[in-house]
Formats: sequence, structure tokens, C-alpha cells
Amino acid sequence: MDDSKYRGPLVIIEPPPSPPAVPLPPPVPFARKRRYVTWLSLSLMSFMALMVVIVYEARWVYPEIQAYFSQTGNLTGQQLATRSRAYLQLAQQHLLSEQPFDDEQRQTVRLNLDLAYGLIDVEVYRQRYSCTQPSLQTLNLLTERLTETTVTPFDAAAELLGPIDCLTNIEMNQLDLRGMAINEFSESTRRYNQILTYSSMVIFALGLLFWVMHERQLRRTEHATKQTIAWMQHAMRDPLTGIGNRSALHQDVATKEGAALALILVDIDFFKQYNDSLGHPEGDQLLRRLASLLKYVLGAEAKLYRLGGDEFAAVLPCDDDALLIGYCDQLTSVLEQADFKHPAHPHNERVTLSIGAVCFTAGDATFPSAYKAADKALYRVKSAGRNGWQITAAA
Repeated sequence: MDDSKYRGPLVIIEPPPSPPAVPLPPPVPFARKRRYVTWLSLSLMSFMALMVVIVYEARWVYPEIQAYFSQTGNLTGQQLATRSRAYLQLAQQHLLSEQPFDDEQRQTVRLNLDLAYGLIDVEVYRQRYSCTQPSLQTLNLLTERLTETTVTPFDAAAELLGPIDCLTNIEMNQLDLRGMAINEFSESTRRYNQILTYSSMVIFALGLLFWVMHERQLRRTEHATKQTIAWMQHAMRDPLTGIGNRSALHQDVATKEGAALALILVDIDFFKQYNDSLGHPEGDQLLRRLASLLKYVLGAEAKLYRLGGDEFAAVLPCDDDALLIGYCDQLTSVLEQADFKHPAHPHNERVTLSIGAVCFTAGDATFPSAYKAADKALYRVKSAGRNGWQITAAA
């Protein structure tokens, strides 16, 4: 026996009546909160960007459109009728001036009349206004008469009143049409922006709804995952003692491929008689005490399992039979000091164990033969009268 592994009398602490709680993944409220803030910030930023575009269009594009349609303060923005009327009024001023009406004045008046004629002689004016054609005829005739000097300046100025009045009517009507076009355009643009605004709000609301649904589905998925992990962990544990079960044993060995391990099988001698004499609640308490004892003796590196009934298994790192002998010897010694009473034991007054152990190299192919070898060693101990241990080599 390796004395360095024995620390004196063992005090067995009664384990709780129920197995330890299955550990679950730690909650992540901070990550969820950060994801919440991120999604909400992106949604709000998208909505604000959309509103900025709408406001820009309303506050900057509208005035530009309005200025384009109402450029009355410069030459390029004036109507043709307005400019034509200005030339006729200028011609009137020359005709009615106090200066002598000489050839130079006559030439200037004819130039203004020609310019006015060219500006009013457009298809849209002739089609829409009945006074256009007579006004053109008046200007054409007046130009000829001025050339032939068959009309006085005063009479010529009087004849221009008709075309000027026609052009004034055209100008006023065109301004009304322009105002109607501007109003119609502004109204259609306003309706468009209302549709755009409401559609954006609906899209934003749908985005929030989808985000809420996403978060809800995410929480459901996280909850389902936690439940699945909990059930998987629960399925790998013995509900009475809280240690692993047979499935956990095979899984843990499979994860340690190539490692040098020891397998220890432990069976409580005459456990049926213990239950029959003291009752099953006391039998369950004995199983929990034995699990605590195995954990104490074999240390933190050992993995414990209850294979069913009164049979336990332990897997721990071990590459030397001498170390395994020390574990088995110490296990029987500590159990003897614990002095678990067994009134129905035919050969002893306290609980005894039958132990079979083997060292092996972990692997899917080697574990079955190692388990079989340890099980045979256990039953050889039981056949020899129980209350002992035996170490064998893996087949």
C-alpha cells in the first residue's frame, strides 16, 4: 500500500438526498442587451436617414422647383408674350416721343415691331388665343405702312393698343396656367411624399415587428438548446447519486482516445440482503455514501459512474499497475474505517466490496476488452468469497 495516499481516519460527509443540479450554460444578458441595442439603433438610424431624405426633398427641392417655375425676375424666365409686349411698348414710346420722328426713329420702331412679331408668332399662341392672328396681321401691316411713311406716329401708336391688349391677356392667362401647373405639381409631389412617409413608417414598423419576432424565436431557440443540453446531461447521470451512468462511461472513454487509463469496477457485497433487512431508503443512502467515498479516495481526476443496482465504475489516469494496486488497497481500507453497518452480511458485520480493475489504453476497440477483463476479475473476487480486489491485464 502507498502510505502517501492515506491521510488518516476518514470522515464521511452525508451527501444531500438528491443529486447535484445539472450545470447549465451561464446566462448572457449582456450579450442579449448589446444585440438588442444594436438592432434598435440600426432601425432608428435607418428611419432617421429616411426622414432626412424626405425633409431635404421638402425643404430644398421644393424651393428649387418653385424658383424654376416662377423665374419672372430675369430675361430667361419671362414669357414670350411678356417680352413681346415690352417691345411693343418700347415702340410706342419712340412713336410718341417729343423728338422729331426721323428715319433713325422709324428704323428703331420697325426693329421693335419685328422683335415683337417674332416672339408672338408661336404655334401655341395661335392655337389657344383668337386675338393672336389679328395682332400679327396688324403688326405686319403697320410695319409696311411705316416703311412707306403712310401713317403718322400717333396713329401707329394707337394701332399698337390692340396687339398690346392681346399680349396682356395672353400673359395673364399663361400666368394662371403656370400657377395651376405649379399647384398641381406641388400637390402631386405632396401626395407622393405622404405615401413615401407612411410607407416608410409601415416598413419601419414591419422591421421592428420582424426584429421582435427574430428575438422571440432566438429566445425560444436558446431555451430549447438549454433544455436539450439539460436533458442530455440528465440522461448521462444517475439520478440517485448524481454521478455518471453507463452511457456517460462509454462517452468519456471515447473522448480520451490513446490515453493511459484505469478502469475499476466495484460491487457491494450482499446488497440485496442489505435492502431486505434495512429497507430501500437505507439502501439508497448507502449508494450515495459509497459514491462519496469513491470520490474521496480516487481524487478529483477520477470519473465515477453507477452502472446499475449496486455496481459502480471509476475511470482515472493510470499507467502503472502499482498505482492501481494502491487505489484498490486504500479503497478497502477507507471503507473498513467508515464502518458502514450491514446486519444481514453472512460473513461480516459491515459493508464490504468486491473490486476488479485493469489498466488499458483508451479507444473504441480496446475498451470492450478492458471492461470484460475487469468484470471477470470482479467475479473471480466474488467467487472467492467477496470482500477483496483483483487486478488483471486487458485481453
